[in-house]
Amino acid sequence: LGIFEVSFAPDLARMREIVRLGLPAALQLGLELAVFALAAFFIGRLGPIAIAGHQVALSVVAFTYMVPLGIGAAAAVRVGQALGKNDADSAARAGWVAISLGAAFMTLAAIALWTFPRFIVRTFTADPAVIAAGVSLLFVAAFFQLFDGLQAVATGALRGAGETRVPMLIFLVGYWALGLPLGYYLCFSRGWGARGLWIGLCAALVTVGVVLLAAWRRQVKQFPWSAAAAPSG
Repeated sequence: LGIFEVSFAPDLARMREIVRLGLPAALQLGLELAVFALAAFFIGRLGPIAIAGHQVALSVVAFTYMVPLGIGAAAAVRVGQALGKNDADSAARAGWVAISLGAAFMTLAAIALWTFPRFIVRTFTADPAVIAAGVSLLFVAAFFQLFDGLQAVATGALRGAGETRVPMLIFLVGYWALGLPLGYYLCFSRGWGARGLWIGLCAALVTVGVVLLAAWRRQVKQFPWSAAAAPSG
């Protein structure tokens, strides 16, 4: 069709579908960004050394997170294309391969953070106090790298399958009902400082990663499998 032969009337049904898929995804991203912004606000109350160490460690984990985030975006495309062709086997394979790649990279990242934390932090600052603060947080980050990768890629795979509401709810509960309250308690009530807040966020990431992986496994079982190709278990 030529440009003047295309109808410009709003397609309300398609707009509703876009909002149904897009709004929960936007809220999920907002929930994740907001919890880290609030964590920075809380840590800022501990003084300049604590917030400097937090910012250095956050910059490092944001850097490693970019890889599974990109893999998750690719998973969303591959899963969506496969399901558009009613190819459940290819959709499941695309999701699981992406999750495996993300997990493998973040496992290597965890080993690096655990093995060379001082070297990594020294690339940002030469201040001994900030280095000590950043190193203590990178040790915590090493524990959640794998699960951060799992949640990033599984979220992308679920989006490709048209499921955005479940990840949003998982993020809401994991971060705001578990991670942030626990971190606040450890930080201020137990006196663990910034490390306590990061431990709370670590607990949230472990929970979110595991639950999203289970949600993806459940989603795969709901794909339009043929009787011969349906997965067992």
